[in-house]
Amino acid sequence: MIDHNRQKKIAVINDFSGFGRCSIAVSMPILSALKVQCCPVPTSIFSNHTGFPQFFFDDYTDKMQSYIDNWKKLNLQFNGIQTGFLGSERQIAIVQKFLEDFCTAHTTVVIDPVMGDHGSMYPTYTEGMCQSMKKLVAYADILTPNLTEACILTDTPFHEGHWTMKELDVLARKLAEQGPEKIVITGIPQKAYVSNLIYEKGGDAKLLRTLRIGSERSGTGDVFSSIIAADAVNQVPFETSVRKASRFIKKCILRSIEMGLPKTDGVCFEEYLTTLK
Repeated sequence: MIDHNRQKKIAVINDFSGFGRCSIAVSMPILSALKVQCCPVPTSIFSNHTGFPQFFFDDYTDKMQSYIDNWKKLNLQFNGIQTGFLGSERQIAIVQKFLEDFCTAHTTVVIDPVMGDHGSMYPTYTEGMCQSMKKLVAYADILTPNLTEACILTDTPFHEGHWTMKELDVLARKLAEQGPEKIVITGIPQKAYVSNLIYEKGGDAKLLRTLRIGSERSGTGDVFSSIIAADAVNQVPFETSVRKASRFIKKCILRSIEMGLPKTDGVCFEEYLTTLK
């Protein structure tokens, strides 16, 4: 039998947007730059992401299982599996089955539970999807929620303003109780700073701060989770990886501002891709 598993590879389950620098279109070059093969599973196809006033959209749900079944026939094995935005309970169920079929003791699962922001669920998200996502989180080795998503997953009331270290520590431990070994809660606002809280089971939570630069841009979460996933497969220490991802995104945001790029166009990570190691 032909062996297709001689190189490190990560299956990325996410949508594909042709323009706007997000989801699979971000993961492919980021993973490749870090010497990991990216194997995409598209959940839907967009001409450009939904932050634009108009876009083409094709739901890929009905085709996903047939697509995946052909990977089984090739006996593909993955060092990592990375998930992003999932658009329905059915898609979440397909991903759960994918994890059950392809995960081994040597597979690192990175789940970015793209559910909401700024204290609210996204309009497309339902209560049923929330419950399904809570079940999916149990499969994660690494979980990368933002503060809103961390609250939704743990049924913790969200509040504006300052979050104490004690509150964040409790939040991270509640998430760890659901299954993940490593957690990074991203984008925590702290006056002039934006912080990421990292937590590994058996250890202490730690807050990593960086100066706030510019405003939010599409796709930064996909850049972040892709670096985390590749580094996990490459056995880079978790804190080192989070710091690297944060520094890289900050540098890309600054360059995007210098170039006058619209926020919808994401970050021009191509400018620094060769520096990513």
